Amino acid sequence: MPVSLAVHPQFNDFDPHLALNWIRQEADWVSIRFIEEDTHHRTVRNGRPEQNSVSIERGVMVEAMVDGYIAYAATSDLSKTGLLLAAQSAAHQARIAGSYRVFDSTLSQRPQALGCYTSTTLSWLDSVGLAEFTDRLIEASRRLRVTDSIVTARAEATLVASRMRYVSSNGSDVDQHAFLAGQHFAASAQDGIDTQHRSLNGPTARCVQGGLESFDWDWLYAECERVGSEALDLLKAENCPDETLDLILAPDQMLLQIHESIGHPLELDRILGDERNYAGWSFVKAEDFGHLQYGSPLMNVSFDPGRSTEFASYGFDDGGAPARREWLIKDGLLLRGLGGLESQSRLGLPGVANFRSASWNRAPIDRMANINLEAGKASLDEMIGSVRRGVYMEANRSWSIDDYRNKFQFGCEYARLIEDGRLTRVLKNPNYRGVTVPFWHSLAAVGNADTSGIFGTPYCGKGEPNQMIRVGHASPACLFRSVQVFGGGA
Repeated sequence: MPVSLAVHPQFNDFDPHLALNWIRQEADWVSIRFIEEDTHHRTVRNGRPEQNSVSIERGVMVEAMVDGYIAYAATSDLSKTGLLLAAQSAAHQARIAGSYRVFDSTLSQRPQALGCYTSTTLSWLDSVGLAEFTDRLIEASRRLRVTDSIVTARAEATLVASRMRYVSSNGSDVDQHAFLAGQHFAASAQDGIDTQHRSLNGPTARCVQGGLESFDWDWLYAECERVGSEALDLLKAENCPDETLDLILAPDQMLLQIHESIGHPLELDRILGDERNYAGWSFVKAEDFGHLQYGSPLMNVSFDPGRSTEFASYGFDDGGAPARREWLIKDGLLLRGLGGLESQSRLGLPGVANFRSASWNRAPIDRMANINLEAGKASLDEMIGSVRRGVYMEANRSWSIDDYRNKFQFGCEYARLIEDGRLTRVLKNPNYRGVTVPFWHSLAAVGNADTSGIFGTPYCGKGEPNQMIRVGHASPACLFRSVQVFGGGA
């Protein structure tokens, strides 16, 4: 059974409806978004505990609409005085900034929202001693260090219990709870001046909604030994060749490919130009929706905030819009953007419920959530067997993409050469480059459900002031034809 939904005892001291009554006279419309999170982070390096931290974050964002303009003010002072000051500040900012508005805000962008969302978890920190949990990480670190050539063996875990309560003067009342778990296991091997790094699926990819049940320790111990061995294999490997070859990407690299070349360019606030000063624009134009053939007919991409265990699942966005699964790209055709109700109103385009904030002291903006490439029909063996000469790559190591999310080059931790339909020798320093739309048109096979993985990142950055937000990506392995790959000598 799921554990108690209360994040922290102080939560019960805060009455959002009483707080709303204190401030409702300060503006034409007001809302309160209360967030509380408990975060536990533990790190073990080379068999020794290195970090053991606990943090509690708790505060309120107040929204105020005055004469058709919305402004914000955040506070961690949850007293009547503190909330009144925040509401008055938000209303004051709305009056000042309203004369410079680029569009009119209405309650259609803040609909009445009623409901709750709870992520499922089977076990939390109260079900196992912290000493036992740390001992598990110590053992994982020991398994990573398969020989003395492993100079660094790192095992990390982050556990978050989060609760959000949103109420507004037009009757909204949303209660959302999430339990989140992240894990990272990595080994660095050294031989003279050569150092190679290998991790389990990349540095931050192993992120899910859930609790301690997401740590299958027997499986993780075996995987840690594999990771350590593969770090040693990379020391002896040749560099990835500099050629145009077929490319198979594992799900833990598809995570990054989807994130950078689909997720970010489809954000409507980028297309509007709101992010150009910091996070950049997009090559996608408003008129492309419904017309641009983004990729091959095998390409089917969904926005799915309700997928069980995926990192960015929720029931409502932070503007009160109910979260529903939508097709972004169907049979390669671009259909829908990633924009909440404000951006949809400004552009006159369909979007999704992704008006999201990273914390109580950040205003919501258009953000990715769960962006997934749907599974196809090919097995991994079938994809490998169809390649005369190519490269199979796993786990992101580096990324670079231009301000329009168009031209990119990405690096991976580990690769294998494919020759005549077979995986052969290990390759180190594998990289590839491309241009977004031609690259996705080169998609020649999409793996079936057996090749799929669910991953994510807690550190997607955007906005001024910066917001680091949680994003999920699910994908099968995929085959792309005639891609420029290169190695450490390039």
